[in-house]
Amino acid sequence: MRHFANKKVMVDVQNFHDPRNIEIDKVGVKGVKYPIVVLDKENGLQHTVATIDMYVNLPHNYKGTHMSRFVEILHKNQNMINMRNLPNILKEMKGRLNAEAAHISVVFPYFIKKKAPVTKTQSYLEYQCGFIGHMGDSGDMKDFIVSVSIPVNTLCPCSKEISEYGAHNQRGVVKLNVKFKKFFWIEDLINIVESCASSDIYSLLKREDEKFVTEKAFNKPMFVEDLVREIAIELRKDKNFTWFSIEAENYESIHNHNAYAYLEYKEGGEK
Repeated sequence: MRHFANKKVMVDVQNFHDPRNIEIDKVGVKGVKYPIVVLDKENGLQHTVATIDMYVNLPHNYKGTHMSRFVEILHKNQNMINMRNLPNILKEMKGRLNAEAAHISVVFPYFIKKKAPVTKTQSYLEYQCGFIGHMGDSGDMKDFIVSVSIPVNTLCPCSKEISEYGAHNQRGVVKLNVKFKKFFWIEDLINIVESCASSDIYSLLKREDEKFVTEKAFNKPMFVEDLVREIAIELRKDKNFTWFSIEAENYESIHNHNAYAYLEYKEGGEK
């Protein structure tokens, strides 16, 4: 017969009273790698791997929070990490952890199948996407930002103007953050940015495609200043976006530095 008289009691140390009377703004788990399923405009769903941060506030009287519950919530919702369900995840975090505020950041690679412009050869291009959400004591979304990083190609207007034989061009990236009123597709944001650049970026191009892309960029020179302004014009046409920030960085091909521009807009603002 086994004896359990000396078995140690499983004490919940996190719920112990803390006498220091100091509230902590954010406690939780950071840098969690996890397989998730996100919404895909063309295919319905897409499987990917996200890097996730999850936090709640900790009242002054609690010693600690229950870290395992964050991962439990994440696992339960791994097939529903999207714009529509993020508020529900934040509510569950608040409820399970007895918190007044909850925060989550989800960053993941997202792949879109692109056709080369002439040969229509198909390949996948990666975009870095993310959701950032904050929920306060009222239970309403205090902040919800969707972010997308889009690789682009730009051709220098100054170089084209002063050169006799051509113009230098370079690969760059546009980092776009938006706040919104209702659901939208990430692909639509990507299309807006790519349409404003000198040309798209592709994973696979044949000779005919390279000719097309090179000439398209030559006929549409863009400074980083031009790029952020053109994107802002297009975004302002859609009243769904109440705030956005646009960050363009060119990895310069003939300079030992990058060219950079940043623009921020709020509904009712001046920009």
